[in-house]
Amino acid sequence: MSERLAAAVAATRYQKDWFARMAARARAGEQIAIVNADVPHEILRALEIPYVVTQWWSSIIAAKQVGPAAMERVAARGLPDFSLQYDAMPLGEQELPEHMRPWGGLPAPAFAIAERSGDVTQKIFEQWGERPGTETFLLSRTAADPVPPRWWELVSHEWETAFGSDRLDLLQDEIEELTSWLEDRTGRRLDRGRLAEIMRLGNEHAEWNRRTRDLVAAARPTPVSVNDTMPAVMVPQWHRGTQWAVDAARALHDEVAERVARGHAVCPAERRRLMWIGRGLWSDLAMYQRFQEEFGAVFVWSMYLAIAADGYRRYGEDPVRTLAARFVGITDQLYVPPWSSDWYLAEALSHDVDGVVHLVADDTPGGVFITEALEAAGIPVLEIRANNADARSTGAARIPERIADFLRTRVPARS
Repeated sequence: MSERLAAAVAATRYQKDWFARMAARARAGEQIAIVNADVPHEILRALEIPYVVTQWWSSIIAAKQVGPAAMERVAARGLPDFSLQYDAMPLGEQELPEHMRPWGGLPAPAFAIAERSGDVTQKIFEQWGERPGTETFLLSRTAADPVPPRWWELVSHEWETAFGSDRLDLLQDEIEELTSWLEDRTGRRLDRGRLAEIMRLGNEHAEWNRRTRDLVAAARPTPVSVNDTMPAVMVPQWHRGTQWAVDAARALHDEVAERVARGHAVCPAERRRLMWIGRGLWSDLAMYQRFQEEFGAVFVWSMYLAIAADGYRRYGEDPVRTLAARFVGITDQLYVPPWSSDWYLAEALSHDVDGVVHLVADDTPGGVFITEALEAAGIPVLEIRANNADARSTGAARIPERIADFLRTRVPARS
């Protein structure tokens, strides 16, 4: 077993302590929010409203092995328990018995905020708004055509060209509307100078992630496991716009650089390099290291570090419009081809992977185009349809068994 990253251990400990402090403030009467990952969090941070990200909280529920119980509570309300579990799981967690709720449970939020990325997400967040004491705010989901080639080289500075002014105008207006909505309910006022500083820190944070991603892409053998980089990247991501997040991203970079310098290998007998496309398998993170001993197979890539490197840097004079540019295309970048397929292929080539495991959720219908783009480039892909947070779904998909068979039959070992 390779030594754990100190950055991952520190981030996990920080997040648990932060959650305890946030929960105590909420139970003392402070208003908190639950938000989806594609919401412009920076507005909440500038208004000093504590927030919990739906997908992160679902990952904790899954990791504590109470995801199926949470989904049973969703079903008990007459709602579907088989769709977008990653979004719906925190609703069920609210109704679990006290002893089953992770870390004492998420206090009831005052605000639930999401992008209308699909009909189901909208319905889930409308359910939050039907709970006593919680109100819902929904942002629009837009799309672009045509898509700029190699968007990842364009969006940090030339985002007006990449996304188009019409999309940015709409999201900028909606961010202003969200700000007024929150100001009315909290009595606070947005300090735009404070927001600009939060944006600056977010860019500095992303620059460290970009350097770390590039280090991992170039390193042979692989110096760090994805089940360490996932928490080491994602916990700071939920604190984007703070000095702590910048320092955490820099600490991760420095630790990876030190490992590269001394030739550290998570799998000394590395013979196959794998890419994991899709959301993290939070209920079984150990799975990512399960194939190292028998197959010499190492997962060298996950979307978490890569999108942290390419997806969030935005430089501009107006902090609200620049914030709109940070979020207007985030779903496109991850899931909508050719935004997604072009980027995944470029990342696969830069990391020199031998095979790809592609976990396709029910809200990512463009997954087939990603698989086709990789296969067309000669990279074998195992496509698995399952929900990453729901152990019932991943168990039924027989993920470890199928990966082992994929390695035996389609991913030859390097000599």
